[in-house]
Amino acid sequence: MVTEKSHLELCNLTLDQYSEIKHLMDEAYPELGGAWPEHTIQRLIEEFPQGQIGVIDNDEVVGIALSVQVDYKRFSNPHTYEDIVGPNDVITSDPKGDALYGLDVVIRKSHRGMRIGRRLYDARKELCRQYNFQAILAGGRIPSYHTYRHDMSPMEFIEKVDKREIYDPILSFQLSNDFQVKRLLKKYLPEDSDSVGFATLLEWNNILFEPTNTVLDFRKTTVRVGAVQWQMRTVKSIEELLKQVEYFVDTVSDYQCDFIVFPEFFNAPLMGLGPQSSQTEAIRFLAEFTDQIRDAMSRMAVEYNANIVTGSMPIQENNDIFNVSYLCHRSGKVDEQRKIHITPHEKNDWVIRGGDELQVFETDAGRVGIQICYDVEFPELSRIMSEQGLEILFVPFWTDTKNSYLRVRHCAQARAIENECYVVIAGSVGNLPEVESLDVQYGQSAVLTPSDFPFPHDAVLSEATANTEMLLFSDLDMDKLRILHNEGSVRNLKDRRKDLYEVMIKK
Repeated sequence: MVTEKSHLELCNLTLDQYSEIKHLMDEAYPELGGAWPEHTIQRLIEEFPQGQIGVIDNDEVVGIALSVQVDYKRFSNPHTYEDIVGPNDVITSDPKGDALYGLDVVIRKSHRGMRIGRRLYDARKELCRQYNFQAILAGGRIPSYHTYRHDMSPMEFIEKVDKREIYDPILSFQLSNDFQVKRLLKKYLPEDSDSVGFATLLEWNNILFEPTNTVLDFRKTTVRVGAVQWQMRTVKSIEELLKQVEYFVDTVSDYQCDFIVFPEFFNAPLMGLGPQSSQTEAIRFLAEFTDQIRDAMSRMAVEYNANIVTGSMPIQENNDIFNVSYLCHRSGKVDEQRKIHITPHEKNDWVIRGGDELQVFETDAGRVGIQICYDVEFPELSRIMSEQGLEILFVPFWTDTKNSYLRVRHCAQARAIENECYVVIAGSVGNLPEVESLDVQYGQSAVLTPSDFPFPHDAVLSEATANTEMLLFSDLDMDKLRILHNEGSVRNLKDRRKDLYEVMIKK
């Protein structure tokens, strides 16, 4: 029996420990011939020492996990035990392999129930991440199947084990460690009578795997965003407004930001330069500046090497007015996203129409989307975007009172949680009494995250001081999103009941 004085440590196995390794394997596999010969273990240690992991308790080996490096394409397809273990028990590790193949995991009987197997599997996963392997593969026995061989097929047995209607000591353990059954292997180990010769091809995908590409194809793992909390102020010309815009772009770019986001209708002070006999006339006057501002901000994106989300501005097409945000890539490309949902104020006073296209944009720093203010209060949009691989959602907003701001803030937080993405909200502050309907503003920009252990306890990465002009910076860890999608405490995207409901865009 194990005493309270147990002291468990992970180690890489050495040939000096062969006698202990042999004892463990003889204990575990008496019906399969027991331990491998010493030369097999020696070859594994010499060719791939990092893959031979042990757990020691007071200098005694009490658990082992053996593995080799293999070609993923080859061994993710049907194969047999002999394809891994050659004649004379020779096992060859492929130094150019892009996957880890799990051979044996053995725990001393006296130490079973201490979650040593989980420690070994976690160590394998970490090894997989460190060496940028695509996956962990394994041929897993199903030793309980012989009991049910006359009642069900191997696939029915596997399905029942997955549903926990049947317990299998190996398959149940593999499934509990996030492995998935990729296929059934026939005649994998014919002499394995307990498994009736069958085995499962198990796979654990490394979600952090990066193909070996050139530096030009490198995917950023840390993305820096900068949000401009814009002070509404009277301006005398469009040149004065653009000078203020460039000041912020210049400042934010000094911090090597990948994205800069401005608020909704940040250019509204320009309405004070024209006639304001009606609000409809004022918004149409403002729309006359949009092309010039967009082109200027696109130039800034290239010159300052930062992708710019231009807040939003009105545009006029024929006789219709739309509220549009531009994504000015630092490559010079310009994308646009029109506001889908129009507020009663926009509809009644400015006669703005809603757009009818929604998309996620591929950038050099991740897949991003834009929702303008009111849009974020409709969860369907974000859910459609998440189906397209959304990673960062930018929400330029403009709110007059605290309660209207909180609608945007709380809904943006919900979108981050339910879609497992980052959300950046940027608003304007201050007063502009010279312009009708812009006499008061309330805003507090923020960077919001999903709610799970890798993220801040309140799911707020950073936030600005309310109603104060300032810049907000945050570094977004994109790998945390990928881990969350696959290994989170809850998995909102994976656990959707697509058999019961669906959200889609009508064409």
